[in-house]
Amino acid sequence: MAQTPENKAAWLSGSKVTPPEIGPAPYTAPGPHQMVVRNSAVGINQVDWAKQLLGEGLLGHISYPFILGEDVAGTVVEVGEGIERFSVGDRVVAAAGAISLNSSLEGGFQLYTVIREWLAAPLPDSITFEQASVIPLAIFTASHGLFDTEYLGLDLPTVPALQSSSEKGTVIITGGSSAVGSTAIQLAVSAGYEVVTTASPKNFDYVKKLGATHVFDYKSETVVDDISAAVKGLPLAGGYSIGDGSIDLLAAVLAKHEGPSTKKVIALAGGQPGGGSLHPSVAVKFILLGPDAAGPDSVTGKVYKNYLPEALASGQYVPSPEAIVVGKGLEKIQEAFGAHMQGVSAKKIVVSL
Repeated sequence: MAQTPENKAAWLSGSKVTPPEIGPAPYTAPGPHQMVVRNSAVGINQVDWAKQLLGEGLLGHISYPFILGEDVAGTVVEVGEGIERFSVGDRVVAAAGAISLNSSLEGGFQLYTVIREWLAAPLPDSITFEQASVIPLAIFTASHGLFDTEYLGLDLPTVPALQSSSEKGTVIITGGSSAVGSTAIQLAVSAGYEVVTTASPKNFDYVKKLGATHVFDYKSETVVDDISAAVKGLPLAGGYSIGDGSIDLLAAVLAKHEGPSTKKVIALAGGQPGGGSLHPSVAVKFILLGPDAAGPDSVTGKVYKNYLPEALASGQYVPSPEAIVVGKGLEKIQEAFGAHMQGVSAKKIVVSL
């Protein structure tokens, strides 16, 4: 590039500091198999405002000052050695690896972010940057929990989707209308599994449109019995837990399920247990998104490289849930934190840049 662009970031300058400090940031040239993306929209996740609130109590490995942000969509402005999938000028959606790799230059809350090639996908012109920015961390978290052998170890998704069958297996995904739940449903369906999920009644149609076979009210007093009846006699491929109390719900279903090849494993994406004791036959594994999860041979990398480009282009994967744009500019990040903190249903908070 003839002239180094001027970069700017929303810096988390210290533990529990509010708001982020908006100021200059270094522009970093890409290394091998990296590229620099000029961000046009960024998504907000709970981990962002939780890290700000809790300080050293969360992600203690992170050193200050730091640039948070995991969801980016924008335009490639520079490519490093060995890049073959992307060129300057390409529209992309990508997972920023700052938290996994403790690297601010890979944080999303700045104008220019260094992105690893295998954590990005081409973005069709039919999808706006704001719509796309709901995708990245959800793909990261859902892929790792569903497909990595340390967790549920499901078959990888394909385009076109594998024919679903109850014989192959059913996966139970709680919190289906959340960003991660919306993605997990679509990925599991694309891999040929039937999906049973939970949501509020107002979001039943939404999660069914994403591909869920059955959906139940997570607040219902009979939800465990209802799900158990829906999966009776079927092979279960495990549970994917999103939302407070969902560990207990999934553990209750898995513990008493009788069927062929039942995997009594819960991949835990988030949510507090209800306080009851879990059956010893059920294993709960918290989804850790460390450096290996962001590596070139990770299942997340395979989903970004081998599934997402064609799935987005064909409409098989739909950016979900709906993006709610709080405003434009890094100065809006703190306001977006507040909007996300108040709670959203079948929506994702986004900032345009």
